[in-house]
Amino acid sequence: MIYRESGQFKTSYRADSQLFPIFQDKVGVAVILCVALAGVPLFASEYWINAILIPFLIFSLAAMGLNFLTGYAGQLSLGSAAFMAVGAYAAYNFQLRIEGIPFLVSFFLGGCAAALVGVVFGLPSLRIKGFYLAVATLAAQFFVVWCLTKFPWFSNNSSSGVISAQNLDMFGFSFSTPASKYLLVLGIVILMTLAGKNLVRSATGRSWMAVRDMDVAAEVIGIHLMRTKLLAFAISSFYCGLAGVLYAYCYLGAVEPDGFSLELSFKILFMVIVGGVGSILGNFLGSAFILLLPIFLDIALPSVSSLFHLPISQAFISHVQVMVFGCLIIFFLIIEPHGLARLWSIVKEKLRLWPFPH
Repeated sequence: MIYRESGQFKTSYRADSQLFPIFQDKVGVAVILCVALAGVPLFASEYWINAILIPFLIFSLAAMGLNFLTGYAGQLSLGSAAFMAVGAYAAYNFQLRIEGIPFLVSFFLGGCAAALVGVVFGLPSLRIKGFYLAVATLAAQFFVVWCLTKFPWFSNNSSSGVISAQNLDMFGFSFSTPASKYLLVLGIVILMTLAGKNLVRSATGRSWMAVRDMDVAAEVIGIHLMRTKLLAFAISSFYCGLAGVLYAYCYLGAVEPDGFSLELSFKILFMVIVGGVGSILGNFLGSAFILLLPIFLDIALPSVSSLFHLPISQAFISHVQVMVFGCLIIFFLIIEPHGLARLWSIVKEKLRLWPFPH
C-alpha cells in the first residue's frame, strides 16, 4: 500500500511523461540525492569515498555509455576502455598544452575526442553487425593502447606512457580532498544521467531502439541508419571518454595505457549485462554488483576459513573468489537474464499489488 499510483491523476501528456510520474519515486530519488550530496561527505570514511564510491560512480557512467550503444542501439562493442583512455589522455593534453583552459572545458573536449575516435571505429557498423562488429571494435582496444605507448607525445614524452593528472583547481577552489573529488564526480554523473534519461526518451532514443529491434524495418519507415548508428557510437564514446577523464583525475591521479586493458572493457560489459541491458538504473546496479561483490568475498572467505579452522593459503582464497564471482554471475543470468533492473521492476510490481494475491 506504500507504493501505489492510486489517487495520482495525470491531466496532461506532459504530466504523464515525467521522469518520475509517481510521487513515491520522486521522494525516493530525493532521499537518495540528499544522502549522496550531504550524508556521504559528512559521515563516510576516506576509504569508502576513494575505494568504493568514486569508482562506483565512474564505472556507472562508463556502463551508461556502453548501454546506449549495446542496450539501446543494439551495436556490440568491446572497446569501452579504449575510449576511456582517449578521454583521459586528451583532457591531459588539452590542459597541458592550452594555457589557462578551464578544467571543465578540458573534460568536455576529452569526451569529444573520444566521441570522434568512437565514430571512426563505428564506421564498420554500417556494413557488419553482431560478432563481427564486436571484433572490429576490439581493434580499437589494441590500436589506442598501441598509439599511446608508441607515440610519447601523448604522454608528454614519458618513457613508460604514464601521465600524472594536474591538480584540480576550479572556481577558486582546489579539489584535492576525497570529499571534494567525490562531489565533483557526483555532480557530473547526475547531470549526465539526467541527460541520458531524457535522450533515450527522445526521438533519438526511439530511433536507436528501432534499429536495435530490426534495422531493415527501421530504414523502411524513414530512419537514417548511418546517422543513427554513428550518433550512438559518438554519444557512447563521449560518456566513456568522460568517465576516463574522471578515472584519471578524480580516482587514480596517474594512469598508464596498459591500465585501460581489455579486461576493463569486459568489466564494463559485465556491469551492463548484470545490471540490465537497455536500462539507466541497471548501470548503477551492475556497477555496484561488480565492484562490491569482490570486496564482500575478500572479507567473507577468510572469515569462513578461520571459523572452520581450514588451513588455506591466500592464493587459494584468491582463486576461490574468482570462481565464486563467475558462478554467481552465471547463476544470476540464468535466473534473471534481464538483469538487476528487471528484478527491481518486479519488486515494484509486487509492492503495487500487496497485500492482495497475484
